[in-house]
Amino acid sequence: MIAASPYTLTVMQRIAHSINGELVEPHSGAYLDNVEPATGQVYSHVPDGDAADVQAAVDAASKAFARWAATPPQQRSQVMLRIADLIDRDLEKLARAETIDNGKPLNLSRSVDIPRAASNMRFFATAILHGHSESHATQLSNMRALNYTLRQPVGVAGAISPWNLPLYLFTWKIAPALATGNTVVAKPSELTPMTAYLFSELCIEAGLPKGVLNVVHGTGPKVGAAIVSHADIPIITFTGGTATGATIAREAGPMFKKLALELGGKNPNIVFADCDYDKAVATSVRAAFANQGQICLAGSRVFVERPIFDEFVNEFAQRARELRVGDPLDEASHQGAVVSHDHMEKVLGCIEQARDDGGRIVCGGERVHVESARCKDGYFIQPTVITGLEPNSRTNLQEIFGPVVTITPFDDEHEVVEWANATPYGLSATVWTENLNRAHTVAERLQTGTVWINCWLLRDLRVPFGGVKQSGVGREGGEEAMRFFTEPKNVCVAFE
Repeated sequence: MIAASPYTLTVMQRIAHSINGELVEPHSGAYLDNVEPATGQVYSHVPDGDAADVQAAVDAASKAFARWAATPPQQRSQVMLRIADLIDRDLEKLARAETIDNGKPLNLSRSVDIPRAASNMRFFATAILHGHSESHATQLSNMRALNYTLRQPVGVAGAISPWNLPLYLFTWKIAPALATGNTVVAKPSELTPMTAYLFSELCIEAGLPKGVLNVVHGTGPKVGAAIVSHADIPIITFTGGTATGATIAREAGPMFKKLALELGGKNPNIVFADCDYDKAVATSVRAAFANQGQICLAGSRVFVERPIFDEFVNEFAQRARELRVGDPLDEASHQGAVVSHDHMEKVLGCIEQARDDGGRIVCGGERVHVESARCKDGYFIQPTVITGLEPNSRTNLQEIFGPVVTITPFDDEHEVVEWANATPYGLSATVWTENLNRAHTVAERLQTGTVWINCWLLRDLRVPFGGVKQSGVGREGGEEAMRFFTEPKNVCVAFE
């Protein structure tokens, strides 16, 4: 049964930019269709923004910067905390909007995405109240001095966020930028713009000064490119695909912009025979299929020590078959729709590629036609488990970003670490073992930004987050984010 809600979205609603504290239409007057993945139907329209909209946003952000940067941290904190409170107030409205826009189950939006957005705002709103300056007493010959470090905001920050965790990752970028005194020109994904639009309304309601946050909707080639190439945006934070990240780096590098790029992942999940078996199976299923596998941290390559391989595959596949694929607004659904028709075709094509390469489809592998009049044309895919592929097969090396997982046996620690490191990515990894020495040894050897031992997606907002190799450049989260959005200035005061 679909849960009742007092909140509904206006049919064919027109989303607006938020520029200089006002909701405005695109300069061109052009709009893009916004499709609900679960139904395959257009339900709203999003501005088809362009360079003119970005310029208006940059003008507003530039004008607001000096005053916002000079605003005491306590005042910046207060307005950010008000925004967090408004997110909490509108939890159900925002969760429902996220589910309709993205296709993820409502219970996931309600329990993870929207609460995390509020947490992002609160974390950085309070972090700025506890900043400190580094200082060094210096003595050279007969000269003494005191050196101290100022950390000052960079300027107008460009923030480009993805479609898989729309408000969650949108606020993950905006919160530290605003907290440290920067102003922002932000672009949410044109595939999932609704909660960014609703968030911009909340920022206006909370009293965020005009021009401090500007949200420009539209496509990457038009809006994203205009943000990246703009001479008055000295710092860019981006989460998305590796190919797009490379394009951004080529454009921004010669302009000497600060860059944080959180890109793709093809994350290994290593299960040793001495693991807590029940916990390893249950968590590995969640790591593979949460959000329809559309998480950069998904454990999409499972390596299982040979003594428990057959048992693990059988139980894992059985649990995958039990995941109910259905209307994401239905509280009984475990899996919703993938984000778009094009993405569905891409994922199904990857499954066919795995078949061509000799993979055995243990379960899933097909599009699901949900038995619901509302969702009959939706973009649903069965949770898919594949075995029989070589560790260096295309399926095991490329990021699929869907409900698809491979399971491969291994015989020893050296072998599995080599296989785990064999992709061009290095975002995260998970290790299941009760052997403490092995856990630390394997974690040290894995080429990745995060290693979870006997858990997955256990996040502390204070720790650095990011990847190595083609998984990105720089780190987000905690002190790393505060440092990224500021420039250090050394002040040396000499005295006798």
